[in-house]
Amino acid sequence: MSVSPPRPKGPHLNALRAFESAGRLQSFISAAEELCVTPGAVSQHVKSLEAWAEGKLFVRNVRGVVLTPLGEELLPEFTQAFDQLNEAVQTLRTKSTPNKIRIATLPSIAQLWLSQKLGQLRLTAPEISVSVVAVETPPNLSREPFDVTLFFQDDPLEKGGATLFQDRIFPVCAPDIAERLKQVSDLEKETLLYDSAWMDDWTLWLESISGVALPVKRGPVHSLFSVALEEARHGAGVLMAHEALVSSYLANGILVVPFDHKLTLRRSLVMQVTPGFRTNPACHALRHALVDRSGGDLQD
Repeated sequence: MSVSPPRPKGPHLNALRAFESAGRLQSFISAAEELCVTPGAVSQHVKSLEAWAEGKLFVRNVRGVVLTPLGEELLPEFTQAFDQLNEAVQTLRTKSTPNKIRIATLPSIAQLWLSQKLGQLRLTAPEISVSVVAVETPPNLSREPFDVTLFFQDDPLEKGGATLFQDRIFPVCAPDIAERLKQVSDLEKETLLYDSAWMDDWTLWLESISGVALPVKRGPVHSLFSVALEEARHGAGVLMAHEALVSSYLANGILVVPFDHKLTLRRSLVMQVTPGFRTNPACHALRHALVDRSGGDLQD
């Protein structure tokens, strides 16, 4: 009589994902957000893995969790393995739907710059479909289902990145306000509008003008640049603008530039692409549509 004992089972894939995510992020809560589950589910998955391995991977305390020496030793291998798995998944998605592009970018870029560029892409490559998700922070392209990200950054380019344009800032306002602004010091009598993502831009621009004192009157702070832009359009104050985001407003005269001085920052809009998408013809079409022809070529 043949003997067929049950085969031993390995740990569940979800338990491995929970350990890797919690270890990399040093938090069950952050891992739960990344994996779209509850912190309790992450905790249970980790407990099941620890029970299977017969070893502790985390030390739990009132401030959260800390990897044990065993967890620290194992984490790099798990991270590398899941990075490779996610890259394979991204390649599968790209190969199966080569004419679909998934982009993550800032709300202001999506509303005020990217929409015009995608109009150009539709004219030159109507077969390409683009989905845009507006988020405040760059997603992890190794883990999240995007092909492309578009975000401002000061740091050197990472592998696969491309600089689309360098950020240039200057004040803009409604035409009737501009008539009152004969010199920069006149800003002290005006309401200055701020965007919460770029709170230092007024200071940077003013400090770049030698001998000009900072105006003491600070105005409203808006969480969305598009809202601040609409406020400036309706005469609520003077906004420190980003050239690429206000070009259409300046072209039709809704907003004007009261001073000649424009400050070019180290900050650039950078396009990051997943490895599996780089060789896709749709990627080349998108890059071509996004390039500012007046600003030169993409820098890889």
